[in-house]
Amino acid sequence: MARFSANLGFLWANLPLLERIEKAAAAGFKAIELHWPYDTPAADVKAACKKLGLTLLGINTHLGDTSQGESGLAGLPGRQKDFRKGFQQTLQWCTESGANSIHVMAGVVPTNLIDKGILMMIENVKWAADLAAEHNITILLEAINERDKPAYLYSRQSQANAIRAACQRDNVKLMFDVYHVGVSEGDILKKLEQFLPHIGHIQIAAVPSRAEPDEGEVRYEVVIEHIDALGYKGWIGAEYKPRAGVEEGLEWLKPYTRH
Repeated sequence: MARFSANLGFLWANLPLLERIEKAAAAGFKAIELHWPYDTPAADVKAACKKLGLTLLGINTHLGDTSQGESGLAGLPGRQKDFRKGFQQTLQWCTESGANSIHVMAGVVPTNLIDKGILMMIENVKWAADLAAEHNITILLEAINERDKPAYLYSRQSQANAIRAACQRDNVKLMFDVYHVGVSEGDILKKLEQFLPHIGHIQIAAVPSRAEPDEGEVRYEVVIEHIDALGYKGWIGAEYKPRAGVEEGLEWLKPYTRH
C-alpha cells in the first residue's frame, strides 16, 4: 500500500512552517518533506514531528543567489566553496531535526559549461555523501524538467543516474519526480522499472499543471498501482501546487487510504 508524505514547500505554503506541520498531521499525513526550512529552528521541527507522530523526510540544499538566477550550487564551476559551506549548514539542520535525506540541487549551468558542471557535481556529491553517511542520511539527485527550470544541469533520469553511478556511493539515490519525468520524457512506467533499484524517493503532481494528481495526462491510479507492484516501500511525496485550498483538494488521496 502506497504511503504519502506532504510536501510542505507547496502545501499550506502561506503558513509558518510549524503550522503547516500541524495541518499535515490533521489531514492524515504520516510523513512530511520540506524545501528550505532554515528559518525555523531544527529542534522545533523535530519536537513538532515527535508530538504529532510524523516522520520527517528530506530537505533541499541552498539555492544560492536567486536574484542572479541561481537554483542550486553543486554543479556550478567556481562555486564549490559556497556549496560546501551551505551543505554543512544543511547537514547540521538535517541531523538536528531528524530528517533522513538531502536533495542536493545542481543548479542552472550555461551550455558551454555543462561538462565542467557535471564533473563539479560528481566531486561535490561524493564529498557530501561521505559526510552524510556518517549520520545515515541519503543524498538525493532530482532531474528537473527544462520547461520549469531551463538550463538546469540535468532534466532526464538517465542523466541523473549517470551522475549517481559516477559517485560510487551507496547513499546517493535518485529522486524520481513523476511530474518532471512526465514533462521531460514520458514513458513513466518503464522508467520506474528501469531506475527502481536506484530510487530513494518518489514525488507526484499532475502533468502538465502540477496541481493535485487527479487531472491531466497521467493516470495516477495506474502509476501508483505500478509502484506498488514493483515493490517500492518508500514514501511518495505529494509535491503539487493546490488549485485552491489544500483540504478541499485532498479527495485524490481517499482511494489510497482506504483499508
